[in-house]
Amino acid sequence: MDLQTLKKKMDEANYIYDDTLATVLAVSLQLGRPLLIEGAAGVGKTEIAKVMASALDRDLVRLQCYEGLDESKALYEWNYQKQLLSIQVNMGVQDGDELTRSLFSDEYLLERPLLKSIRSEKPVVLLIDEIDKADEEFEAFLLELLSDLQVSIPEVGTVKAKSVPFVVLTSNRARPLSEALRRRCAYLYIQYPDMEKELAILRAKLPHVDDRLCAQVALAVQKLRASEAILKKPSIAETLDWAAALDALGVRELTPDALRQTAGFVLKNNEDIAVLETMEPHDHTCGCGGHCGGHHHE
Repeated sequence: MDLQTLKKKMDEANYIYDDTLATVLAVSLQLGRPLLIEGAAGVGKTEIAKVMASALDRDLVRLQCYEGLDESKALYEWNYQKQLLSIQVNMGVQDGDELTRSLFSDEYLLERPLLKSIRSEKPVVLLIDEIDKADEEFEAFLLELLSDLQVSIPEVGTVKAKSVPFVVLTSNRARPLSEALRRRCAYLYIQYPDMEKELAILRAKLPHVDDRLCAQVALAVQKLRASEAILKKPSIAETLDWAAALDALGVRELTPDALRQTAGFVLKNNEDIAVLETMEPHDHTCGCGGHCGGHHHE
């Protein structure tokens, strides 16, 4: 898929992007390179994989990383109960060596996300989410998959990819990633959107919400993220949730009462909500002195 086609697909999905993002995605796809995306929690890293799956008309296979993640959860696992049942049924009927070999066939293999993604007949989008939460040992295990599109299963041998997945890895930078992993990936760093982009996202995702309210929400979220007193910065998803909640209540003006009633949609702990309640909502947010009637300029 070339750059212009990809941009068209992302436009159809109402995804707000810049030229750098679109270019990196298009080139990574054409070269078959995994893409490592870093940035703070909530900037929209995971959403990129979802949008790419939609744009490419592929299934999204997701591996959520966490401390202690191992091959049995990420790659494969044997169906031990089914193996034991087969042993009980075939013991004394089937040759021992033949029975042993049969126990490690596809019939008893449980595919986890990594194996599923490379054994798929049709290419998929493989999302390895929050790789920085996994242990360094697991990160090292991934290198074979990222380099050679193959994995090793002791009982089976080397399994080579039937199709080439588009691999997206995300990281919140909770720990440094190895240079070996970085060398195998294209790289993209995503920041929180500025006021203009955040407003564009609100318009694209919530076109029915009053434009004046969207502008006030976008400005308020920008201030919250800029405040050192806020412990957990609002994500893009929380911005959307907040605007949707205000709209559901019929709110058209971001008043102190509206702030108090809907604070739990944008901030997720009591300390941050206390900071939010001290903010003064602004009647007008586009910076033109109030002469545009509350509608944001194109």
